[in-house]
Amino acid sequence: MNNLFSISGKVAVITGAGGVLGGSIAKHFAAEGAKVVVLDIRREQLDARVEELRAAGGEVAGFVGNVLDVENLEKVARDIVAQWGRIDVLLNIAGGNIPGATLAPDQPVFDMKLADWQKVTDLNLNGTVYPSLVFGKIMAEQKSGAIVNVSSMTAYAAISRVPGYSVAKTGVSNFTQWLAAEVATKYGDGVRVNAIAPGFFIGDQNRAVLINPDGSLTERSVKVIAKTPMRRFGDITELNGAVQFLCSDAASFVTGVVLPVDGGFSSFSGV
Repeated sequence: MNNLFSISGKVAVITGAGGVLGGSIAKHFAAEGAKVVVLDIRREQLDARVEELRAAGGEVAGFVGNVLDVENLEKVARDIVAQWGRIDVLLNIAGGNIPGATLAPDQPVFDMKLADWQKVTDLNLNGTVYPSLVFGKIMAEQKSGAIVNVSSMTAYAAISRVPGYSVAKTGVSNFTQWLAAEVATKYGDGVRVNAIAPGFFIGDQNRAVLINPDGSLTERSVKVIAKTPMRRFGDITELNGAVQFLCSDAASFVTGVVLPVDGGFSSFSGV
């Protein structure tokens, strides 16, 4: 048996694990034998996810956690170490856009509510930075661990209507590279920091933007598919393998990478 890609036995903290993307990855990691720490700010979604994973036979712990509350994160980190002795993986999945930060097709950017800009940039950028610093410190002390962040296609080129989300995800990409260099040079080659950059997937947050009420593609979706060489949206489960790879020994010399999982969107000019 080839264990190069194995994550079995690793203690994996997953922020936003009550959501669609975090939940998909949590289920995959549990099925692959990881000890999954479900972290979410929403108690109802958290409890449902923990119950789901345990019913499937996974080794799971759940904590209500706010990725923007450092004291809360530090307490969670202490509790995890008390229970399992270490933290091997941090998946910063919490994030996403918010309706107020998405401009209407004809809305001037100058009318954007700055409070919503603040919310979306805080959630996506600082909501990645703060957990990375709290849980990454434990990895640095262990001299081993893997952090995987979530960037976006919006970090590659300007995508209309989502300025705050775009800026935040660009920051996530840069922070990924910066932290990767920082921990490798100061704590050795056992601590790695990478990111995935998902292409276009249909989820709860973007469904209304990509799919019309009658099930047909919106004008925006037509443009997305035209620039995606594979000519389709991704399935959320198609992110699991990339994340597992970045957390496994197969990626032992991979750090500071932002890996597109996008059906070729980021590499295609559209002509």
